[in-house]
Amino acid sequence: MSKGKLVLENGTVFEGTLFGFNGISTGEVVFNTSLTGYQEILTDPSYSGQIIIMTYPLIGNYGVNKTDIESEKIHASGFVVGNYEDEWSNYQGERSLDDYLKKFRVPGIFGIDTRALTKMIRSEGAMRGLIADDKYDEKKLLEKVLASPSMSGLDLVKKVTVSGAYTLKSKNPKFRIAVYDYGVKKNILREFLKFDTELKIFPADTDHKEILDFKPHGIFLSNGPGDPEAVTYAIENIRKLNGQKTPVFGICLGHQLLAHALGGKTYKLKFGHRGGNHPVKNLDKNSIEITSQNHGFAVDETSLDADTVKITHTNLYDNTNEGFRHKKFPVMSVQYHPEASPGPNDSKYLFSEFMKLVQK
Repeated sequence: MSKGKLVLENGTVFEGTLFGFNGISTGEVVFNTSLTGYQEILTDPSYSGQIIIMTYPLIGNYGVNKTDIESEKIHASGFVVGNYEDEWSNYQGERSLDDYLKKFRVPGIFGIDTRALTKMIRSEGAMRGLIADDKYDEKKLLEKVLASPSMSGLDLVKKVTVSGAYTLKSKNPKFRIAVYDYGVKKNILREFLKFDTELKIFPADTDHKEILDFKPHGIFLSNGPGDPEAVTYAIENIRKLNGQKTPVFGICLGHQLLAHALGGKTYKLKFGHRGGNHPVKNLDKNSIEITSQNHGFAVDETSLDADTVKITHTNLYDNTNEGFRHKKFPVMSVQYHPEASPGPNDSKYLFSEFMKLVQK
């Protein structure tokens, strides 16, 4: 393993040791506060274009396996950890995290002060960065960082969506669910398959007419990466699907796109919500859920028509919007991840609530 550096767009350089793929990689530098689940995080398509800092100090100690994946590859641009443990131990483990990163050509760096780095991101906001070998000139690396794209205005959905439609079925399917794939996680699909469903997963730019031709009992809008405002084709198709009798359920990016389709707006958070410990208040039930989150944008709930939309969930860290429902049509969405992976299971009831709408 060779020496490397993490260069931030504000000019700060953190020195450490490289692991995984030895190459130059740029992305938006963000932090995740989860204690476990690094493999699920790396393979979550919502992390496309981002370099992830893990705030938990010890990473790699249980290796990786074929089970704990949310897609077929790593989507993160890079991985930053405090201490990397190559001597992994787990009854399901198959290889080291180092080997896994090399397989998908993703660079990692360890041995840096992730606490200081995270505090910098919290105070200055998420910023562009780069992981590279120590041999490169810092001035040229900074120029490369500043030339890399900003997350605002970036459509990354086209990069992660499925290339063609495919079908998944429960043993005894009774209900057809059309899934718009903006970067869907496998565990979301697994949750739906528990309800005797036939899922047809469609590419993100599928025309709304093709969705309706499937004659779905429900329509799901998945999670995904990037700026929701840039995914104009998705917003337009969702707008044309709204007002139907078919129930609609959005998660994360799907939630934001649905807000745009209803005339609302989104904005970029300073450093985002990423981790498995975010308290959310369910305003309908007057209860608190600890949730799994991964998003850098949020819905401006003041931009939503109060006569049309009912706010259902609020983040207790910063009072940002975490969910809403349509007052007239069977439409519901949440900003966080009820399927977890990783994270708590407090919010899995949302799948049941949506399926009750479907069954009606």
